[in-house]
Amino acid sequence: MTYKETLDYLYRSLPMYQRIGNAAYKADLENAFRMDEYFEHQHRYFKSIHVAGTNGKGSVCHMLASVLQSAGYKTGLFTSPHLLDFRERIKVNGKCIPRQFIIDFTNDHKPVLEEIHPSFFEMTVFMAFDYFKKSQVDIAVIEVGLGGRLDTTNLITPDMSVITNIGLDHTQLLGNTLQEIAREKAGIIKKDIPVVIGETQKEIKAIFTGLAEEKNCPIWFADEYYLPEYSFQNFNETVTWYFNTCYKWNFKELTLDLQGYYQKKNLSTVLMVLWILSSKGIRITRHKIVSGLREVIKTTGFQGRWQIIQHNPLIVCDTAHNKEGFEQVMKQIHLISCKNLFFVLGFVNDKHIDPIADLLPKTASYHLSEPDIPRAMKLNELESYFQKYKLNYSRHNSVPEAYLSALDSASPNDLIYIGGSTFVVADFLAWKKKPNSF
Repeated sequence: MTYKETLDYLYRSLPMYQRIGNAAYKADLENAFRMDEYFEHQHRYFKSIHVAGTNGKGSVCHMLASVLQSAGYKTGLFTSPHLLDFRERIKVNGKCIPRQFIIDFTNDHKPVLEEIHPSFFEMTVFMAFDYFKKSQVDIAVIEVGLGGRLDTTNLITPDMSVITNIGLDHTQLLGNTLQEIAREKAGIIKKDIPVVIGETQKEIKAIFTGLAEEKNCPIWFADEYYLPEYSFQNFNETVTWYFNTCYKWNFKELTLDLQGYYQKKNLSTVLMVLWILSSKGIRITRHKIVSGLREVIKTTGFQGRWQIIQHNPLIVCDTAHNKEGFEQVMKQIHLISCKNLFFVLGFVNDKHIDPIADLLPKTASYHLSEPDIPRAMKLNELESYFQKYKLNYSRHNSVPEAYLSALDSASPNDLIYIGGSTFVVADFLAWKKKPNSF
């Protein structure tokens, strides 16, 4: 099979959450245990960091991978979903898994895939573990797919567990309260393994501390030790963060090439994790932290987080897709001086739109479309929310069409924001890569 034929086979044969939603989610680890036995526990051959959370886990994973790679470690990185190419999910030292490895893995293991019939995500996890083992990585940064307790990645016994924060997302699967969701994500906490919580949330702090005590885990709440106080936007599209509270490393400032204001919380989390790793024998110097954080995008190929496409007008895309994410986005937008504000938005069908729509400015112009996946929220349903909140909108047949409509109305002093879903950003970036897209 060719690479395209291989992907077509996998998409067709294995249920994929990103495409079909809840039907692909399995509320047990039976398949994972069977697959793990078949593959002879590849994850035991390398060190790992396990990252869960509602928002920020992708950014935290890429920052950690960039610093570890800068420090000289051969670093695996597993994240999901991808934006443009399936291979983005599995990287070693910032390079995507080769197409031929995917072809060979599928051909070699097709019988067991058809016998056990794992989900697409379950298959991807074991492909990543197999690639990391054969690549002889020193350490792998592993992002949880959904939740934590019942996620396939939870087979690993990591050197560090990380939970960025808790928000009301995927409530139909994880629970309807912060407490219920926190318990699901806290399922990655394992006996004697240090755990870092990125954001202190008083209503659920006791859930984490209680479980850590039960499992004899050292636990840290990162924002109690590292707290960037303010930032400065540089001309080279980087952001310098300044610290008043900075435990151990005692940085006065750090520069990130990730520009979102919300990276403030993720930076605290990353610094806490790096300090604990260094105390466990991982050689990480201040210099390597500085260089790794300054070049996250260059080192890992990270995209879609407050990604500036152009200026005049300012065009930004971002994968924020829930209330907590949009709260941070709106804080960022309010810091920008622009004449008119345009949003190109679409969502998937399991999102709670009311709390998001309530955050959106009434004076902006909204250009709505459906991302090109089966899970897309239909325009008629999305329209009803924008009518309810009396927002000025137009509807379009595709994300590129919605974008071009916004661009046609915008002047050089305006801002166009593209988001609402990872898949909206993916549609836009895929279209942008095509010749003559602008």
